[in-house]
Order: sequence, then C-alpha cells, then structure tokens
Amino acid sequence: MKTHILLTGSSRGIGAATASLLGNDVRVTLVGQGTRSGIPADFTDPAAPQQLWQQALDALDGRIDVVINNAGIFEANPLDAEHDDWVEGWERTMRVNLTASAELCRLAVRHWQERKSGGRIVNVASRAAYRGDSPAHWHYAASKAGMVGMTKSIARGYAGEGILAFAICPGFTMTGMAEDYLASRGGDKLLADIPLGRVASPEEIAAIAKFCALDAPPSMTGAVLDANGASYVR
Repeated sequence: MKTHILLTGSSRGIGAATASLLGNDVRVTLVGQGTRSGIPADFTDPAAPQQLWQQALDALDGRIDVVINNAGIFEANPLDAEHDDWVEGWERTMRVNLTASAELCRLAVRHWQERKSGGRIVNVASRAAYRGDSPAHWHYAASKAGMVGMTKSIARGYAGEGILAFAICPGFTMTGMAEDYLASRGGDKLLADIPLGRVASPEEIAAIAKFCALDAPPSMTGAVLDANGASYVR
C-alpha cells in the first residue's frame, strides 16, 4: 500500500525538491500545496488550512499518512516600523509559519486517532529556532521555535498511538529567500560563518524530509535534525 503524503509549500526551494524526490518514489502518492503546483492555498487566510486538508483527503481517497509542513515566509519586520504595521507583520508570519502548520498537525493527529492507524509529521523549522535571527526577524525565529516545541509536544503526546513527529532545522539553504538574504547581508561574511563553506542545497534538506517521512525508525520520534554546515552546533 502506498504512503499518502500531504506536502505544503511545494512550489519552490525545499518544497519543490522534496516534491520531486518523493514523486519519484514508487512507495508514495503525493499531494502538494503550492501556488504553481498541487492544491492552491493561501495560509494568510485562516480558513485555508482546513480547506487544504479536506481537498487533500479527497485527492488521496480519504487517507493521509504523512504531513510535511514546509510552507513559510521570511519577511523583514523592522523594529522602527509603525506599531500597528509591526504587529501586523508579526501576526502574518505567525499565521503562515506556525498557526497553519499547527492546524494541519491537529487535523492529522485527529485523523490518525480516528483511524487508529498512526502517522508521521515532518515540520521544516530553521536554525533560527535555536540561534535566533536578525533584529528585523524576531517573528521568523519565534515561529520556527514554536514549530520545534510543537513537534516535541506531539512526539511526546502521541507516540503510544503510533503518531511520530520530526523537525528539521536547516541553516541557510539556496532557495530564493536565502539568495536574497545572503545578498542583503553580505554573502561572503555569512559564508565565513559556515565551516562547510557553503549553504545547503534544497536537495539535501529534501533527502532529510524524505527519510523522516518514510524510513526514520520510530524511536527517532521527537528528533530535531540540524542541517547548517556546522554554523550552529548544539
């Protein structure tokens, strides 16, 4: 029986690489959420996660085995912005990066509890969850730290029901977002802080996501996997 996977943020970068890798696996039936592929969903809309879940269920014959929460935004929110604008930026990032993922995790856990089937959650967080980020990105770091805490809570709460959860914390990855950030922050200086000497490729993070989704042993549940070229070692 094929594994049915819902992947968010599949249009570019890590999500597109993950979709490609999983889509080539004969063990998998994949539904992706993205603006250019799969099922469109705007996570700034509070109704979108539940609508996406139902559309994915319909597309996958009523059964989802794995959820990979990869969708996210990385938008500057300067401290000297107007107060209401700063709060709006904070809430937008939390809604897209954390709340939408939390809703999909909840729907998945309830689905697996009802089916008594077990399942897997893979949350793509960030090195920023532990190291923090720039003064203009408090919200981004906080959203990713929230994903890690949520992943650990799910792992601890539901392992006895066969529900497993993993988090991946990439450092800089050569997606469109990372390229813009590297350019804006002085690429050579940032690269000097990465002992490996380069940022990760989307395909490297995709390989970790695929492993967690399909092959990671159950005893790994709750694990947080770092992929940052030794730029932050815990």
